[in-house]
Amino acid sequence: MQNRTPDQDPAEMSHIFPRHSKLNAPVAVSGDGCYLIDKSGKRYLDGSGGAAVSCLGHGDRVVIDAIKAQLDTLAFAHTGFFTSEPAEELADLLIEHAPAGLDRVYLVSGGSEAAEAAIKLARQYFVEKGEPERGKLIARKQSYHGNTIGALSAGGNEWRRSQFGPLLLDVSHIDPCYEYRLREEGESLEDYGQRAAQALEDEILRLGPDTVMAFMAEPVVGATAGALVPAPGYFERIRAICDQYGVLLILDEVMCGMGRTGSLFACEQDGVVPDIVCIAKGLGAGYQPIGAMLCTAEIYETIAQGTGFFQHGHTYVGHPAAAAGGLAVVTALLERNLIPRVQTKGETLHERLVERFGQHPHVGDIRGRGLFRGIELVRDRESKAPFDPSQGIAGQIKKAAFEAGLICYPMSGTIDGRRGDHILLAPPFIIEDAQIDELIDKLDTAIASVL
Repeated sequence: MQNRTPDQDPAEMSHIFPRHSKLNAPVAVSGDGCYLIDKSGKRYLDGSGGAAVSCLGHGDRVVIDAIKAQLDTLAFAHTGFFTSEPAEELADLLIEHAPAGLDRVYLVSGGSEAAEAAIKLARQYFVEKGEPERGKLIARKQSYHGNTIGALSAGGNEWRRSQFGPLLLDVSHIDPCYEYRLREEGESLEDYGQRAAQALEDEILRLGPDTVMAFMAEPVVGATAGALVPAPGYFERIRAICDQYGVLLILDEVMCGMGRTGSLFACEQDGVVPDIVCIAKGLGAGYQPIGAMLCTAEIYETIAQGTGFFQHGHTYVGHPAAAAGGLAVVTALLERNLIPRVQTKGETLHERLVERFGQHPHVGDIRGRGLFRGIELVRDRESKAPFDPSQGIAGQIKKAAFEAGLICYPMSGTIDGRRGDHILLAPPFIIEDAQIDELIDKLDTAIASVL
């Protein structure tokens, strides 16, 4: 075993395969509330919760102790043989607070797994229902549903998909509900929402209504479009179209769910109930890898009264320690009144963003819900023209913010997978007003240094 000296560059001896080999990441050694601390002692304000994960912040003793207690009792029992108490309790708690109609919980280890499970369940549901001709999935451009092949196929971000094209499933993609870019002059928000939703019916009719199994969408689009909020009435019309043609509605709340937008399930604010919903990230708050797919009783009973076997699974689904962590996190969200706090602190964050950047010559749109906020950057506010992709604006801002002691989530390709830049903010739900001010100041420093 190699021993590293305290001052040695970890990249010189590391055998880790990093996300980016040209970036020399510092070593994180501890967390303290809304901050992460590296080996040198530098503190970073976690303004994006990693990737909208750390909703409770870092070092929550209640969650940590719950996981430790579970490990002392039972670390692992394969779900091919057993269920476990924390898994059962977590499922009960989720269904108790889920939109009416959702009835069953399939635990997994992350968002990509939840999306894969949702797609496969939709297909098996129709096979067991006697409609095997239904196998087509419709999703949206500029969406992100995960990095496994099925989830990546459903995602509509061309930059992430391009080199894997020959491996991907044949999934149809319609335009997102993106009023900043796609609403026409003089068109009301409500009218635009109806027009955007009509694209789903048009695509169902083009493919053939009897061939479509599901439509998949994020209620509030996260990583690829920067907290893109739907127009009023959009999802109500989407739900009606799905019902009209017998198509399942799959909502991906991996990033925007679990309180992030101001309600435990993001779809609550749009007045719709999906047939299947995917959650992760905030479900474990970073303390354990966990995700879940929830479905209606009707879908579950179709499988249960048919083969009885969902032909899917992973080794660590329903892991007891992960379930114990998830149970502690959801309990904390509910019992500490953190979701109402997301609403109030989210408004504070939005107000501060508008005050500082609302008239910035390179800020085109500030959007989002709760503590899930996005800033779309433009070269010119009047024309909404984006920066040239070769400038790498998002990457530069990410680096500058990190140097200033702020973790945020800038991304490029906002418009079409290639053009456009945005910054996504998703701080811990425990953030205080003084830390919101710190976030704004450090973000301002980063944007000014780049633009």
